[in-house]
Amino acid sequence: MRLVARAGLGLVVWCALATPGDAGHEFPFYPSFYPQEIQIEVVDPPTAATRLKDGSLHAYVGPDPFPGAPPPHVSAIDSLGGYVVVTPSPLSAAGRDAARRCLAARRIVAGLRARSTGWTFHPYPVTPYHPDFLQHADLADAARQVYETAPAATGAAPLQVGPRGDAALRLFGPAPVSDRATWDATVEVIEIADLVRPAAVHLNGWLGPPWLKAGSFHAYLLQARALTDAGARSAVEAAERRLITGPLGGDPVKRLNLERALVSRLGEGCERVVAGYTLRRGYVNSDYSGGVENVGADAQTGLLSPIFPRTAKLKDFPWNGWLTVGVPRAPAGPWNPVGGFDDPGSRLAWMAVGDPAFFPAPHGGGWIPNRVTAAIQPGVAGQRPAIPPDALAPEPGSGRLRKVGSGKSADAQIRYRVLNSAFHDGTRMTVGDVVYPYVFAFRWAAPGSGDDPLVARSTTLVRERLAGLQVLRVETDVLAFGEDKLTYEVPVVDVYLSDVLPDPREAAALAPPWTTLPWHLLVLMEEAVTRGLAAFSRERAETRGVPVLDLVRDARLKEGLARIVDDLAQRRHVPDALKDFATADEARERFAALKAFYAQHGHFLVTNGPYQLDQTPGPSTVLKVFRDLSYPRGVGAFDAQVIPLRAYVTRVERRGDRLVVHAEVEKVERYGREVKVVREPFSKTALEQDQRSLPVCRYVVVGPDRAIVKAGTVRATDPGTFVVDPATPGAKPGSHTVLIALSLDETEVGLPIKAIPWTP
Repeated sequence: MRLVARAGLGLVVWCALATPGDAGHEFPFYPSFYPQEIQIEVVDPPTAATRLKDGSLHAYVGPDPFPGAPPPHVSAIDSLGGYVVVTPSPLSAAGRDAARRCLAARRIVAGLRARSTGWTFHPYPVTPYHPDFLQHADLADAARQVYETAPAATGAAPLQVGPRGDAALRLFGPAPVSDRATWDATVEVIEIADLVRPAAVHLNGWLGPPWLKAGSFHAYLLQARALTDAGARSAVEAAERRLITGPLGGDPVKRLNLERALVSRLGEGCERVVAGYTLRRGYVNSDYSGGVENVGADAQTGLLSPIFPRTAKLKDFPWNGWLTVGVPRAPAGPWNPVGGFDDPGSRLAWMAVGDPAFFPAPHGGGWIPNRVTAAIQPGVAGQRPAIPPDALAPEPGSGRLRKVGSGKSADAQIRYRVLNSAFHDGTRMTVGDVVYPYVFAFRWAAPGSGDDPLVARSTTLVRERLAGLQVLRVETDVLAFGEDKLTYEVPVVDVYLSDVLPDPREAAALAPPWTTLPWHLLVLMEEAVTRGLAAFSRERAETRGVPVLDLVRDARLKEGLARIVDDLAQRRHVPDALKDFATADEARERFAALKAFYAQHGHFLVTNGPYQLDQTPGPSTVLKVFRDLSYPRGVGAFDAQVIPLRAYVTRVERRGDRLVVHAEVEKVERYGREVKVVREPFSKTALEQDQRSLPVCRYVVVGPDRAIVKAGTVRATDPGTFVVDPATPGAKPGSHTVLIALSLDETEVGLPIKAIPWTP
């Protein structure tokens, strides 16, 4: 047994509150998050505007309901919306070859910029809303200079450009001619959500891929399929594969240059040209009394992010308020955590009901530990970590856990501590729940009669990289407040990976030992698919002529699921892969608890998340908080992620071969319910005394040939400066550029970047 401090479990003590079952005794920890209830309602934009004004709606996740400026007590939250792209037509004379396409694109983009608003001119696919913008900032600036003005077109006929899609039509108006065959190019807005969706992983408690928010990845998704030259496309695919598989020897400079080369190669033929980007605007009621505060949002997905339900609170209720959120349309997709929750209303509900191992840093490219913590285990210099012979690896096709055997090694060993808790049906998490997602991934992705294409795509990285896993022990953590104590069971699991990623943050998020569903619910879902009642994904459902699995809204399917639960309970069924982790008696108790939950709530959506679905959704979806004391996260746990504080380079002086960077930092000042962000000169001692985070200086050095020759991070020195050493052995002569940005905490987007000329 170990006695741990609050920070050890990521817990935050909010205040002393009476908890059920304490016989009036107050306990200074409040599990789960602020609202006691979240109601998701279908609201069209005009009605949303009215209800945000009158206070009956606290937030809206949908199209902009305000044609003009919102009222003073309604606050806008901006996030990256989509790319404005121009695609020259191959049937037009302007699109016959790369030179003509690029010339036409410059003319078209200049014309769009001159005659329309509502979007941001930025002719480069990596934007300030991407966490990797720093290493692309000089290329983005060069692209801007190329597209600033149209080339001379004396005597050239006007180019006919037509909008594709409603968003482009709203921004740029109708085409000058209606005959699409005569268009020289199309302009359209490609939403980031639509762009990323086919490549994103939302499987049980796993999110990804780890590079989900990277601008170079978005550029690849946006432009690779538009390439018409076979050689260019082959080179792009090879570069993307190298970035994913990580065979770069852990060299960050090689990786950064490969990313830059990839983005440049994608755009050099002008098959699809990025003109700029749009913003998505969400709204919250910030009224002094009846509004909400502490609203976390993601720089790319806005309010449709796991951070939102984990931070937002009503101003009149420090906790236990009723939060009402509007979405533009009723949930249409299936409610299952493997192949469903794929529309805004459903996704928002799942982000509150489900609980991922990690979720994306809302203002950066890293991953926030939620239900696991991870540490890369140091190895012996020059040697790969040895995998213990009794470590386990799932067998493709069956998922059975087999011993790895002797003589095996990996590229990385990651040690996870898993923050267990109770499930909504009253059962408790065990090691069996932790390991079963691996079983599921290998069973349902292997080619054969039982495979599912969505599961196969979502688990490709896990199956390619997982070399073994070993449950080391189950530790007991105790959270103590005087005589009061909370006890947590914390499994410690080693995961061994091959082809490790250069960024440790990405590696830890690749295959964490975690599930948000109990193993008995996963088994029920598998049985429903095996018996032909449903399929996990739409793709497989269409090929087999069965419905998509829905644990909540399909009444007929739920009747079938109930019969299967009875059968599994009677047989005390334990899947073969879990024979060493679960007993027949436990199986009977678990399936009985699931059946009782269904009888009470009318659905089978059982998780270990902070909220639970109260009843089968009707006109609105009601989520009630799960205030079980076994839940290891408390109110305020993620408050540090709400306001993205920034630091600013104010002065750079050269001292010999080094650059000394002076800065200012932001801090939050609170006046009652009002929050103000102010800037002050950076003092290392002052921030340490206030227990505030210190900024980190990130820099890249770009050589005269536009290749990065050095990159790194620098910590602050006393009294409050950063010393950057741009020198590189063997640097080419000529003018270099040092790109510098300061980041605070996990904030890596929207950073002010300073470009400093430097000659070795």
